[in-house]
Amino acid sequence: MAAWRELRATSGSPANPFMEPEFTRAVAEVRPRSRVAVWWEGDEPVGFFPYEKGPLGQGRAIGFGVSDSHGAVLRPGLRPGARALLRACGAAVWEFDNLESGQPVFEGAATESFASPVIDVGEGYAAYEALLRVQSPKFLRTTLAKERKLGRQADGEVRFVFDERDPAALRTLMEWKSAQYRRTGRGDRFAKEWISALVRRLHEQRTPGCSGLLSVLYVGDRPIAAHFGLRSATVLSCWFPSYDPEFAKYSPGLVLHLRMAEAAAAAGIGLLDLGRGAAEYKDALKTGEITVYEGAVFVPGARAALHWLGREPARRVHRFVRERPALAARARTTLNGLARLRGNR
Repeated sequence: MAAWRELRATSGSPANPFMEPEFTRAVAEVRPRSRVAVWWEGDEPVGFFPYEKGPLGQGRAIGFGVSDSHGAVLRPGLRPGARALLRACGAAVWEFDNLESGQPVFEGAATESFASPVIDVGEGYAAYEALLRVQSPKFLRTTLAKERKLGRQADGEVRFVFDERDPAALRTLMEWKSAQYRRTGRGDRFAKEWISALVRRLHEQRTPGCSGLLSVLYVGDRPIAAHFGLRSATVLSCWFPSYDPEFAKYSPGLVLHLRMAEAAAAAGIGLLDLGRGAAEYKDALKTGEITVYEGAVFVPGARAALHWLGREPARRVHRFVRERPALAARARTTLNGLARLRGNR
């Protein structure tokens, strides 16, 4: 683990907590098919490849479906062949959906790239807010006005806790998020026990490279917005935000993100990674973007062909819809309508 951390520190990549050994270890505690391949030169480990392996050799990135950054951790200049790597792991395929930039072993297998919006607060929160006044003036003005209005009208003191350790607050966030998934017709991630267990474990984890961070906006003792993510010394990976719909008119989620950016800057965190996926609030908050990739590496054979047939048609349909904004909007409307029919609103 010390060698892993050292390789990451010298890689030149942002210190994303999803790429630290502690995240892989946490996933392994709830996903028993988790594995790590290790390269050795003599007695020195010079590379690590975390992955999950299915019973038929289907491989995928560690924490696939929830991890916002993945790939191999390699000594600079180490370039194993992707297929040779999979053969050594006994895997027929390795699937990824948030491959970080600077992964030459796998980037050739990427079929799509996505922008992941980020907030740079390396120059301090005041500099970030000054940028927002130029870049997103209406957004900032409206959000700050709603924060002041909340302070005047709320039945209790409005306060923000950057690092909330109370597990009850985490349970509240997970309940809000599950309800949000159902309202919007999306699959409830927290209905999967391994994801719920992983989040609870990470909330308790305190390590320099990967710690769970729960931030909460309160009115009195009542939480009205919350976010759970992972942090390293310099990066906060935003993960699960949600809020109490009763307070929607105050935009508590947006207020929360501004306070998170302010507290992160004060704590020495220079970058907040909002994660891939289009959203208006991300466009308003971001100062820039990084790129992540989606795709798969295949070892020719029957097992890889079966995996391709099971996954690629659906992937192509999703891509077709994403590339057509009007169609994507109709798809979201349909999902919301189905959710209403199921009685989730």
